[in-house]
Amino acid sequence: MATGTEPSSHTGTTGVHTASRAAIPARHLRTDRWWLAPACTAAGLLAFIVYSTWRAFANADYYHAPYVSPFYSPCLAENCHTMRGGPNWEIFGSWWGLSPALLILIFPLGFRLTCYYYRKAYYRGFWASPPACAVAEPHKKYTGETRFPLILQNIHRYFFYFAVLVAGVLTYDTALTFRDEHYAWGHMGLGTLIFLVNIVLIWAYTVSCHSCRHIVGGRLKHFSKHPVRYRLWGWVGKLNERHMLLAWSSLVSVAVADFYVFLLASGAFPDPRFF
Repeated sequence: MATGTEPSSHTGTTGVHTASRAAIPARHLRTDRWWLAPACTAAGLLAFIVYSTWRAFANADYYHAPYVSPFYSPCLAENCHTMRGGPNWEIFGSWWGLSPALLILIFPLGFRLTCYYYRKAYYRGFWASPPACAVAEPHKKYTGETRFPLILQNIHRYFFYFAVLVAGVLTYDTALTFRDEHYAWGHMGLGTLIFLVNIVLIWAYTVSCHSCRHIVGGRLKHFSKHPVRYRLWGWVGKLNERHMLLAWSSLVSVAVADFYVFLLASGAFPDPRFF
C-alpha cells in the first residue's frame, strides 16, 4: 500500500529530496506569491548595503554641528572632522588614511549580520535556503551553521556587547543635538527629533536581541528567586516578539539619520529649528 512518503526520482525538479521527506513530484504545491517576501527582503537589504557602502567610503559630509552621522561615531581616527564635545577618540593615528567609518561600522554590522532574524532574512533572500515555507531548497545538501564561515555566527553574543557600547555612544550624540550650531545648549532642531527616534529604535532593537533575553534571564532555573531579573526577562521578551519590526525600523532610521546629516553638511538646506 502506498503511503505517499516513498522516495521518488523527482525528475526535472530541484531541491533536497530524500527518504525522510514527502514524495511529492512537484517542487511545491503553493499557489500564492511565495517569492514576493524573500524578493522584497533581498531588495531592502541590498539597497541598504549599497547606500551604507557609499557613505562609509565617502569620508565626507558626515558632520554638521551639532550633528554627527551614526556611521562615523565614535570617530577613532586622526583624520576625523573636529567635533566639539563629540566622541573624538584618536585611537588610530595619522597612519590611517581611509574613511574613519570603516573602523566603527564593523561592530554594528557584525551585530546585525549575525542577528537571528537577519540570518533568516538573508539566507532566504539571497541564498534561497529555504526560499519560503514548504518550498524545497535548490541546494543538494544542507550543513546548517556547522561549517566555516557560517559557524562564526555563534559569536553573535559577543557582538551584542559591542552593540551596547555603540548604542551608548549614539545616545551621547543624541544628547549633543540639543545644542545649536554655535554649541549653545537648550535648542532643538529637526535633526534632534530624527536622532531621538533613531536612538529609541536602536536601543529597542538591541535590547530585543535574543542574546540579551538569554543574558537577562535565560539561564535562571527558579524565577521566583530572581523577581527583578524575571520582570526584565518578561519586558525583553515582549520586545523580542517585535524583533523583526525593530530590525527593519532601526535599519531605516539609522540610514535616515545619516542621510539627514549628509544633506546638512553638503549645504542642501539649513536645519529647521523648533526652539
